[in-house]
Amino acid sequence: MKTPSLLLALALFLTACSGAPEKPEAPIEAPAEAAPAAEPEAPPAPAYPETRKAPVSDTYHGVTVTEDYRWLEDASQPEVMTWVEAQNAFTREKLDALPGVPVLRERIGALMRGKRTQYGGLAFAGGHLFSFKVEPPKQQAFIVVTDDWNDSSAERVVVDPNVLDPSGGTSIDWFFPSHDGKLLAVSLAKGGTEKGDLHVFETATGKQVHEVIPGVNGGTAGGSVAWAPDDRGFYYTRYPRGDERPEDEKAFWVQVYFHRLGTPTEKDRYELGKDFPKIAEIDLRVDRRSGRVLCTVQNGDGGEFSLHLREKKGKWRTFSTFGDGLVQAVFGLKDDLYLVSLKGSPRGRLLRMPIKSLDPAKAVELLPEGEDTLVPSFWGTPSIVLTKSRLYATYQLGGPSQIRVFDHRGKALPTPEQLPVASVGDLTPVNAAKGDDLFFSARSFLEPTTVFHLDGKSGKTAATALRAVNPASYEGVEVIRELATSKDGTKVPVNILAPKGIELDGSHPLILYGYGGYGVNMEPYSSTTNSVFLENGILYAVANIRGGGEFGEAWHRQGNLENKQNVFDDFEAVARHLVTRGYTSSERLGIRGGSNGGLLMGATITQHPELARVCVSHVGIYDMLRVELHPNGAFNVTEFGTVKDEGQFRALHAYSPYHRVVDGTAYPATLLLTGMNDPRVDALNSRKMAARLQAATAGDAPILLRTSLDTGHGMGTPLDEQIAQYVDEFAFFFAHLGVEPKTP
Repeated sequence: MKTPSLLLALALFLTACSGAPEKPEAPIEAPAEAAPAAEPEAPPAPAYPETRKAPVSDTYHGVTVTEDYRWLEDASQPEVMTWVEAQNAFTREKLDALPGVPVLRERIGALMRGKRTQYGGLAFAGGHLFSFKVEPPKQQAFIVVTDDWNDSSAERVVVDPNVLDPSGGTSIDWFFPSHDGKLLAVSLAKGGTEKGDLHVFETATGKQVHEVIPGVNGGTAGGSVAWAPDDRGFYYTRYPRGDERPEDEKAFWVQVYFHRLGTPTEKDRYELGKDFPKIAEIDLRVDRRSGRVLCTVQNGDGGEFSLHLREKKGKWRTFSTFGDGLVQAVFGLKDDLYLVSLKGSPRGRLLRMPIKSLDPAKAVELLPEGEDTLVPSFWGTPSIVLTKSRLYATYQLGGPSQIRVFDHRGKALPTPEQLPVASVGDLTPVNAAKGDDLFFSARSFLEPTTVFHLDGKSGKTAATALRAVNPASYEGVEVIRELATSKDGTKVPVNILAPKGIELDGSHPLILYGYGGYGVNMEPYSSTTNSVFLENGILYAVANIRGGGEFGEAWHRQGNLENKQNVFDDFEAVARHLVTRGYTSSERLGIRGGSNGGLLMGATITQHPELARVCVSHVGIYDMLRVELHPNGAFNVTEFGTVKDEGQFRALHAYSPYHRVVDGTAYPATLLLTGMNDPRVDALNSRKMAARLQAATAGDAPILLRTSLDTGHGMGTPLDEQIAQYVDEFAFFFAHLGVEPKTP
């Protein structure tokens, strides 16, 4: 549920039968003497694996809620795993029998295993440019380094989890180079669990050196590392060890420690965090020049932060608390901090504060709030970068994003050349103290990710050798941005990928994707696999609904807590807009989402079962009344709310997909995908939702559950399993949208 620290962490996002009634035709009157024709019998519903019911009731604020499938929550019980295996066998039988499987398996396999590369998660240190790289047939992303970013032959591999673990089950959560670039701190996890241990590697040799630091990353609170100025140790996030906390508390209470290389980890020095919330999420930064450490703490996933500074002599000072509107701080070059504030400015403004005072009230405003949104960044590369004479800032434009340039006084300078309707990221200075050169990555719906180099002296932008190779083709496709009108009158953008000159006659199959949560922006991206939809005449659309941050914090707040229903209303409005405009019809509409977007899928099919013909939902949240009882669900309380608060309970209960399923309703064809090792959304959500839908649906459209036993939320999913999931998902869409895939 967290925003990933590195772009390539999103492995799955980075993503004829129907319960929908046919549009009735005008009735034809029969002759008076003729008997009425008998209605044809509906095809029989699929014979699903048997699922026993065991009613359990809870009372919340005077409301009694009963459910039948709580027994499916505990995967340690043999009966549950027997049920999962039966569901997998049933799903396998149905999916393998779909007519498009052979063609799609060949096509998707060729695209995903073909000549394909992708870079992301940049870092620059000691004259070296580091990056993640994806390159089939390797199962996992790996780390490369280059000293000449204009020459692809200069690139070499530093850390490759595919070599460390030939099974493909080990993945990299994140990496941080030492200041001199000679060492890499890398978090490695297995089986998609995101439970990462920190390993240190030499850049020159790729050898693992020094001791392993256990428990630095998790799927709940993430993790971070910041090297000390002398590169002989680092500050890091540490999850509870041993008997420090009960077993069910070890995904919480993350604190900051310091480790000196070459010493036992048991002797690491505690730094900060005993007073942090149970659901603290921590990001660490070090200013090598001054030796200061910056600690940013998010209170769960709701978007409130506290900020802490460690002076060189070791004293920690808190200068921002939860709810005061400060959401990001970065080190300046002159004993100052640059702060992104949302206080009274939901689209963000930039302040400069002397560290001597460490008082935000005395900060000077450099960039006032404008029409576009100043993007804050938590984890990964910051969205605000200071160089010798420049200030680079990332702005969100309602979906697309853009780099803008200012001097240190906030005066606007010429904007570097960028792609239209695109997104930017990975802002990485080359040598901030001595120059203004910058690396950044950019991509669009039609252009794959490329790393660019901005020359600080000339202002010219040029592509580097770190550019994606994508065998997919979007030739003849255009991106159309339109505005739908939501129930309360809010204008909601939608990005439509369609062949140029398409006739708006309602005949086209279309897949609509949405997310809408955590202030996460749905930015343009070029997908290798989505091209398969377009080359088979299926349009693709991405909605920029509320709950995200596309128009600032107000846009986010209008879609969280007790306002969450706005997210579902926005998505419905976009879907109906696409139908009204003639891009598609409900009979030819598919919907798609994952994680928080899986909640969106569940809410959509339960509130509007007639809206779409087919739904595919990855790792979704469906039981909103019990999600907070599970580790990452506790982090979600600041975003979704809690049943302990009566108002929030009533909002959660009103839309909770699991509780909104109605017996005797014809639901659309639905495929739920989940991973047994998911640390972010427990797979129990998908199990319970599948059981409830299968028992309730009155139509012949199938409700299928696909559980991957060796993966998690998507991060760290091996290439072969990614391909298998895509084949199943695409075959399901093609079959229920009435499209026969063709060999290109």
